[in-house]
Amino acid sequence: MRKSQITATFSAPMAKVWQMVTDNENAANWRSDIADIAVKDNGRIFVETTPNGMETTFTITLQEPMERYEFDMANRNFTGHWSGVFCQTPSGGTRIVFTEEIHVKSKMMEMASYLFMNLKKMQETYIRDLRIALGEV
Repeated sequence: MRKSQITATFSAPMAKVWQMVTDNENAANWRSDIADIAVKDNGRIFVETTPNGMETTFTITLQEPMERYEFDMANRNFTGHWSGVFCQTPSGGTRIVFTEEIHVKSKMMEMASYLFMNLKKMQETYIRDLRIALGEV
């Protein structure tokens, strides 16, 4: 199992950050790491496609507005779970803690994943893109 966690603080209010993170219909408009998102099952499932064509399916497992958001994820190489915790800062901004755990399906792929699937870098890209989308860069 591989695990990565990232914490970030935004000046934007929680409602705005929550809306951006959970609006899977429009995430492809601001995220640089995906080419397309297809939303299914009344929004409970979404499928992200990377620029190189890799598809990952996400199934939302928990959604407590402006508090916690979780989903399971799977593609041909791994399964995993993602959770996001949202807290208001004293200044009215938002602090997030995103945790990702993945289980690579084969030992050979797991070894290669350390070279080709840098979880921390992927999380940092997401946070950078979110900052840009929120107008904080």
